[in-house]
Amino acid sequence: MFKGKYSYAFLLQFILAAILLAVGIYFIFEKQIVYLVTGIAIVVFSLFRVYPLMKTLNKEVLRTINLIEIIFGVIIGALLIYAVASDQDLSKGWGQVYKYGLAFVFYVRGLVFFTSTVFFEEKTEIPKFIAHIVSITLGSMIIVLKEFDHGTVALLLTIISFIGSVYLGSSGFGNYKIYREHSKKLNEGKSDDVRKDKRKEDQPIVDKQEDDRPYVS
Repeated sequence: MFKGKYSYAFLLQFILAAILLAVGIYFIFEKQIVYLVTGIAIVVFSLFRVYPLMKTLNKEVLRTINLIEIIFGVIIGALLIYAVASDQDLSKGWGQVYKYGLAFVFYVRGLVFFTSTVFFEEKTEIPKFIAHIVSITLGSMIIVLKEFDHGTVALLLTIISFIGSVYLGSSGFGNYKIYREHSKKLNEGKSDDVRKDKRKEDQPIVDKQEDDRPYVS
């Protein structure tokens, strides 16, 4: 039997890498999938924050502000999902909903964060601070850029998918290499598992009945 590190996990990694790459390429050609993925991401990001925020924020006003942000985020995400699910003509007005909805999510996330830290003295960390500067900057850029549409997001998602695919593929390659090295050792009889089994075979068999006999003093 192979141990965990010699498993067939590399097969799953190769399959996931291929799927991720295919989906990334599909983003470029299909507008609906971009709307759907964006909508689902916004809804999931919003809903998964509800319980932790409500339990950890000490001030009622902060809980209220964050809850309002979450509600609007869910509404925006649900609208994008509805546009795809109901087979709406995405070229008629939905492009503006997509653009300004996404800008709202990014900008308000940064605004709420800085409101919490500046006016309500919530403690933070440098990575979170930088991330929210990026968030509020992205929100502002989306509003200003006239050429921004789902195609820009599709390109970004494609790049992310490609990076993820390369990571999974390289990880799978490493695991496959380990698996083959272990298989080689098994074939040559050099594996630790094989040596252990061989040592067990070489050990003399002890009569259990002798162990049960009483000692004589």
